[in-house]
Amino acid sequence: MGLDRAKAALAGTRFADLRWVAETGSTNADLPALLADRGPSGGPPPPLVLVADHQTAGRGRLDRTWQDTPGSSLLVSIGLGVADLSPDRLTLLPAAVGAAAADACAGTRLKWPNDLVVVGDAPDAPERKLGGILSEYVEVPGVGPFVVVGVGLNLEDDAVPAELTDEATSLAAVLGGEVDREVVLTDLLVGLGSRWLPLVEPATADTDEFLAAYRARSATLGRRVRVELADAVLVGTAVDLAVDGSLVVEDDQRVRRTVSVGDVVHLRPADR
Repeated sequence: MGLDRAKAALAGTRFADLRWVAETGSTNADLPALLADRGPSGGPPPPLVLVADHQTAGRGRLDRTWQDTPGSSLLVSIGLGVADLSPDRLTLLPAAVGAAAADACAGTRLKWPNDLVVVGDAPDAPERKLGGILSEYVEVPGVGPFVVVGVGLNLEDDAVPAELTDEATSLAAVLGGEVDREVVLTDLLVGLGSRWLPLVEPATADTDEFLAAYRARSATLGRRVRVELADAVLVGTAVDLAVDGSLVVEDDQRVRRTVSVGDVVHLRPADR
């Protein structure tokens, strides 16, 4: 991959520190050590971005594995310094990355909390997963706190195992042609830095604007859902997002519950 074109496009931006490896276990696992090796910056630490052609131990939420064929996916982790970020904004960072990824992948929408999906035209049409996001808070010794956001996107058809073609898809299938990984990566990072992070990071930012834009990209809001929690299962309609990005679900007794962590299933009429 090399990333020469992406590096040139990102020179002078906050994402200029862009690195690439052909293969690794997990870019999310590698990033804290790279941040520590880079050392203190003498000011707010700039982001560090790591891209791999292939991961042998990629992870998703709930310790799920991420499968990929070498070179067929965009596998990237973004380390964002958060020492100056208000704690109530931390949970909006992965949402901002998700919004940037959705914008970079035409035809996709956001399934709460961490998936990019492609949805059919019918109101209750099934969706197929195109990508996922995993975020982690880490304290980097000698550098400070970071949120590391990992993104995995199926770009080419061979990124999707044959047994998962009913559940997953690729950007090439959505667009009907080949996909340039460097263009997708550049679009994601430019959009994240210029549009989405300015709506979240500054203390003066009005996050209402961010949440409204996120809602417009949501495949979950307005849907009948089943939320699998640690100690219960919640069934109802996803009606809104809270100020921290949590999902608000209204059950059949019209009682609303705010969910910050949970596995969401979009229900179809036959599942209700």
